[in-house]
Amino acid sequence: MTAVTTIVPIFAVIFLGWVARRKGMAPQAFLGPANQLVYYLAIPAMIFRAIAKSSFGTQFEPRAMGITLACVGAGFALAWAASAISGMARHRRGTFVQCGFHGNLGYIGLAVAFYFLGQAGLVRASIISGFVMILQNFLAVVALQGAAGQPGSALPFRQIALRLAGNPVIVSALAGILFSLMEVTLPVVVDRSLSILSGLALPMALLLIGASLSFDLVRDNASDVLAVCVIKLLVMPGLGLLAFWVIGLDPAHGLPGLILLASPVATLTYVMAGEMGGDQDLAVAAISVSTLLSALTLSVWMQAGVYFL
Repeated sequence: MTAVTTIVPIFAVIFLGWVARRKGMAPQAFLGPANQLVYYLAIPAMIFRAIAKSSFGTQFEPRAMGITLACVGAGFALAWAASAISGMARHRRGTFVQCGFHGNLGYIGLAVAFYFLGQAGLVRASIISGFVMILQNFLAVVALQGAAGQPGSALPFRQIALRLAGNPVIVSALAGILFSLMEVTLPVVVDRSLSILSGLALPMALLLIGASLSFDLVRDNASDVLAVCVIKLLVMPGLGLLAFWVIGLDPAHGLPGLILLASPVATLTYVMAGEMGGDQDLAVAAISVSTLLSALTLSVWMQAGVYFL
């Protein structure tokens, strides 16, 4: 399967979600509960089942993990440097930084990995994404707290730890790894129940992404959104591909990491900006534009990964 034949159907479903919102079939009152169902039930079920039924020893590649995490750290550092050099307002700086490295792994990254690489690719991407999400969430809090522009906007360490411990994607990935390492066979009833729930995850997640897009705020945030997209969609995956190529990593392990690095800005950046005194308008604009542009950039990076790795 080529990158184009993978990306076009995925973004066609995202577009249908946007149309459904415009036509009133996916009102705001529906989006919140539907997002919770996908985020807390369907996607964790999919990740847990995929990893638990796999052989962790053959699917885990520490070099792919290390490089992916290093590229996320590089994106954080570059976005922080860019925000400092530009002299943007403090409340805006934290949001800019987290948008520069915080990728939409659960909704778009895993969907692309599954439809392009199959079940094995989904397993490898899920394993990597569990650890990447730990780092992303931690660095996002560091960015927003470090640039906090008002009293009370910083989170205490205990709340940060609880946020990470309660992340359903992280919990499901770690639980799946534990079951895989212990070679526990899922009971048929449990496996089939998880399979049914997993079937809801990716299609509904893509529809929700489309229904959540908004481009009304792009004009007022154009320069910062452009900078975010350069870092998130070009620099981070570019560094990842270069590193994977230099060490001669097998494409079966390099491509899942590359897809995760090339994913657009996470929708969670909007929520975290609201919780910690950030700039929600910038987050909405960055999410919408980067999601749209990622249809092109993901195709390019996936094809480049196939060619070079």
